[in-house]
Amino acid sequence: MVSALYAVLGALLLLKFSYDVVRLRMQYRVSYGDGGFSELQSAIRIHGNAVEYIPIALILLLFMEMDGAQTWMVHVCGLLLIAGRLMHYYGYYHRLFRWRRSGMSATWCSLVLMVLANLWYMPWELVFSLH
Repeated sequence: MVSALYAVLGALLLLKFSYDVVRLRMQYRVSYGDGGFSELQSAIRIHGNAVEYIPIALILLLFMEMDGAQTWMVHVCGLLLIAGRLMHYYGYYHRLFRWRRSGMSATWCSLVLMVLANLWYMPWELVFSLH
């Protein structure tokens, strides 16, 4: 199952982003919020943004694959998602707006493609079945 690869990669990204938040909380001795530290604030938003996008994208990717999308389509969407999240991280961390914008664009493109693929491959006869 191809989508499992991207679930693993997404989980690794979430672990890395979570680790960054915990490491900075310990470094700055902040239990709640960002303590006014911009580096911690950035890490919290990087993690939060990933949590907002990765889970629904992986669900869409899995459904797309289960409904019979071509393997190459699953790879394109999965790669676009992971690349988008990495570009967003890099841009946010280094304060490079162009990278953040490109990362969000890649993430949104992957989501739109997955939504369209799911609508295309959806077994409509089962969706509207009365059985």
